[in-house]
Amino acid sequence: MKQALARLIVLVVLLINQSLTMLGWNPLPFSEEQIYEGISSVATVAVGLWAWWKNNSVTKEAQEADQYLKKLKGDK
Repeated sequence: MKQALARLIVLVVLLINQSLTMLGWNPLPFSEEQIYEGISSVATVAVGLWAWWKNNSVTKEAQEADQYLKKLKGDK
């Protein structure tokens, strides 16, 4: 439910922004280049964190699964 509400809020904000931009009023006081750089930076950090999380056993369940896999393979 929380995720659906968050997506709805983001959609509404983007639709309002797009409508105002089409009317000739830029509600965001940033240039397109600044927006691109900001989004690119956020995406880089997000993907970096996701890759770190995916490739490392951070949760207790993942660590237990690693131990189980080692037992299955016969590793010590």
